[in-house]
Amino acid sequence: MLTFCIWCHDPTHLPIPAEKPETMRSSLTLVGTLWAFLSLVTAVASSTSYFLPYWLFGSQLGKPVSFSTFRRCNYPVRGEGHSLIMVEECGRYASFSAIPSLAWQMCTVVTGAGCALLLLVALAAVLGCCMEELISRMMGRCMGAAQFVGGLLISSGCALYPLGWNSPEIMQTCGNVSNQFRLGTCRLGWAYYCAGGGAAAAMLICTWLSCFAGRNPKPVMLAESIMRNTNSYAMELDHCLKP
Repeated sequence: MLTFCIWCHDPTHLPIPAEKPETMRSSLTLVGTLWAFLSLVTAVASSTSYFLPYWLFGSQLGKPVSFSTFRRCNYPVRGEGHSLIMVEECGRYASFSAIPSLAWQMCTVVTGAGCALLLLVALAAVLGCCMEELISRMMGRCMGAAQFVGGLLISSGCALYPLGWNSPEIMQTCGNVSNQFRLGTCRLGWAYYCAGGGAAAAMLICTWLSCFAGRNPKPVMLAESIMRNTNSYAMELDHCLKP
């Protein structure tokens, strides 16, 4: 007695395996997820510190004054009777050439480039947490090298910053006794340390973690999956054709 199977006459009625709901897969390892988080933290810390005018604190005309590389809080202007009065507000210098010293101009460019590079890598790292096959092992290492360069640029900017302490504008704020690498009556602010700390973390920690961040491509696993599906259909057809 033959067993009749409708699947043998109409291949369109072959059973189709139920598709599993797609889940968001990451292209990063567990270490890579930690790397992405630290990359975002260091990039945000360095970039925020770059824009905030709290790198250097001093006083002028009895009012507190603070600086970054291209911004300043509280500055003197001439009032009525040619007397100096302090305007208590924060703002950037009117032009790039108005920045007090050449060292601070160089610091502005170098630190800004480093922050932009760290932000770009951090954005790609965060996207790698949500997109499969975006960051491979080699790509992760290249991004780590970019982070090292970004951190090096920011560190160079922090090293250039004290070279501008001998400008007249800074000396007026620091008791007229400041000089290169000598603060006088001024003191370094928290934003300077935050920028330097973020750069150091990017250079040392993030660069090292990036070596283990990406997943290695495994084409063999894809081939094995295709072979398993093919064998499953072949066994089903063979079962239908047997008497």
